Amino acid sequence: MELAQIRLLVSDFAGCYRFYRDVLGLKPQFEAEEGPYAKFTPDGGGAGIALQDRTQMAQVLGDLAPAPTGYRSLVVLRVDDIGRSCKDIAARGAELVHGPAPMTDRMRVAHLMDPEGNLVELQEWLVLRG
Repeated sequence: MELAQIRLLVSDFAGCYRFYRDVLGLKPQFEAEEGPYAKFTPDGGGAGIALQDRTQMAQVLGDLAPAPTGYRSLVVLRVDDIGRSCKDIAARGAELVHGPAPMTDRMRVAHLMDPEGNLVELQEWLVLRG
């Protein structure tokens, strides 16, 4: 079994699409700002982050619970230089809610939210796992 993607069900598809593409700088597999689906693949390859319009998924499944309240997910993106990355994404409109700050003696993290309130963590490993 292989992880293909983490999919976030969103109500503001266009806003989230622009956030992951324009603010975080992730590359969409194809242009689909109006949805109802898009996948963003990180530079290093592997599993990606996908967005799916909540209304479309409700049509597929017949029903969805209301949009969740409180933090329900955390998208984690590894970066080489957290200070530079935070400066770059702040210049593109992101507002950090925490950090950059040490998480452990091995990494520094910063947190921000996408337009739907999903938490995004940027992490820089200071010491690689051995």
